[in-house]
Amino acid sequence: MTDTVVVVAPSPLLTVTIEDRAGEPDIHVHAGGQGVWQARMISTLGVHVVFCAGLGGETGDVLSHLVPGEDVALRSVQVGARNGAYVHDRRDGDRELVAQAPGGAMDRHEQDAFYELALTESLRHGFALLSGPHDDRVLPADLYARLAADLTANGVAVAADLSGERLSAVLAGEPVLVKVSHEELLEDGRADDDSAAELVAAMRQLRKEGAGTVVVSRAEQPALALVEDDVVVIEIPPLQPVESKGAGDSMTAGMVATLARGGSVRDALRVGAACGALNVVHRGLGSGGAEAVEALVERIELRPWEQGED
Repeated sequence: MTDTVVVVAPSPLLTVTIEDRAGEPDIHVHAGGQGVWQARMISTLGVHVVFCAGLGGETGDVLSHLVPGEDVALRSVQVGARNGAYVHDRRDGDRELVAQAPGGAMDRHEQDAFYELALTESLRHGFALLSGPHDDRVLPADLYARLAADLTANGVAVAADLSGERLSAVLAGEPVLVKVSHEELLEDGRADDDSAAELVAAMRQLRKEGAGTVVVSRAEQPALALVEDDVVVIEIPPLQPVESKGAGDSMTAGMVATLARGGSVRDALRVGAACGALNVVHRGLGSGGAEAVEALVERIELRPWEQGED
C-alpha cells in the first residue's frame, strides 16, 4: 500500500488545440500523451504521482513547465531529440489534425539514464505504471522487459498499459495488472476477431505468459477482466460521449490508484470503469472529478461472463 504511483512515461507530447469561443479561435496548450493523461486522473483521485519522462528541445522545455501539478512531481532526464507535438483544430466539433511531429529516439546513454531514473523512483515508492511511448522508436522493448523484471524482483508492484512488443516484453516481469484494448489485441495477432470468446482466450494466454489481472477495454462494449480464474464483464451506466479518446487511459489510472491505496481488484475495476466512463463526457483527456467518479462507482456492475456471450 502506498500513497504514490510512479508513472513511467518516456515521451510526453506537447498538444495545441484550437477551439471556438464565441466565433473566435481559442488556443489551448497542454502536456499530453498516455502517461500524462493517466497521471492527471491518478492525481485527481488523491494519489500522488511521480512522473518520469525524457524531455528535449523546445517542446521539452515547454513540457517541463506544463507537466508538474499540485499532486504530480516531474522527474526527467535531458535528451537530445525534441519531444513530439501535435496541433488539432476542434472548431467544427471534431478533431482535425493540422500538424504533427513525432519527436525522436533516445540514444544509448539517455536510455541508461532514463532506466536509472525510473528504477530509482519506483524502488523508492513501491508502485509503478509503465506507459507506452508515443512512437515505437523512442525506447526499445527490452528496456521495458528489464525494468518490469527488476522492479518485480525487488518487491515493486508493476502495472502495464502497453501493446505490441512492449506488452510481450513486460509479461516475464509478472505485472500485477495488464490493461490492453481489443484493437491492440487484434493488431498484435493475439486475437483473430473481436468476439468475446477470442478476447477471453487472449486474456488467458496473457495470464500464462505472466500477467496478473488482465483487463481488455472494448470501445463502446463492456470491458472484460480476468480476475484470478474468473472472467468478469464490467457494465457501465449509459452516458452520452463527447470525446471517446483517452477513456482507456483513464480506466487504467483509476485501477492503479485504487490498487496503490490497498483496494481490492474488484474495487479497482469499478473505480477504473467509472473513470473511463466519466472521461468520455469531457473534451479534456484524463479529465474528471473525484466526486463524480465516486457517484458513478455505485452504478458499475461486475457480473460473470458466460461462455457463448458476446
